[in-house]
Amino acid sequence: MLQVFLTIVHVFVCLFLILVVLLQAGRGGGMGLSFGGGGGQTVFGGSGAGNFLTKLTAGSAFAFMITSVSLAFLATHTDSSRLQQLSQKKQAEAEKAKKDKEAKEAKAKEDEANKAAMPPSSSEPGAAGAAAPAGGGAPAPSGEKKAEEPKKAEEPKKAEEPKKAAEMPKPPETPKH
Repeated sequence: MLQVFLTIVHVFVCLFLILVVLLQAGRGGGMGLSFGGGGGQTVFGGSGAGNFLTKLTAGSAFAFMITSVSLAFLATHTDSSRLQQLSQKKQAEAEKAKKDKEAKEAKAKEDEANKAAMPPSSSEPGAAGAAAPAGGGAPAPSGEKKAEEPKKAEEPKKAEEPKKAAEMPKPPETPKH
C-alpha cells in the first residue's frame, strides 16, 4: 500500500520537476520566453523568476530523490522477504525429504532384520510339508512294516517342527505373476 502511494507521488514529483526545469529561462531563453518570459519578472518580483524557480527546482529534485530512494528500499525489502520465505520453504522441504529418506532406510533395515530372524517358510522343502507321514496315514501292507519302524522314530522330531513354525508369524505372501 505504501509502495503504491509512493509510486504515485514519485510520478507527480517527476512531472512537476520536468515542468519546473522547462519553465526556467536558460542562457538561450528556454521555454520561459514562449510563455511570456518578459512578463515573468513582474509576477515573481523584481529579481524575476530565477530565484523562485531555482528554489522550486531544488525542492522538487530533493523530493524526487527521496521518493526514488524510498521506492528502491521498499522494492529490495519486499524482494528480500520473499526470498527469505522461499529459502525457508525450500529448507523445510529438504528437511522433510531427508527425514522421509531416513525413515525408509530404517524401515528397510528393520525388514531385512525381520527376514533374517524368520524361520524358513512353508514353501521351502523340509519345512512343514515334510512332517506328514510318507504313507499318508493309511496302514501299510504287511511287507513294509519293517521299513516303517525307523520312520516312526523320526516322526516325533518332525512333528515338533510344525509347532515351532506355527508359533512364528508368517511373512506376507508375495503374488506370483
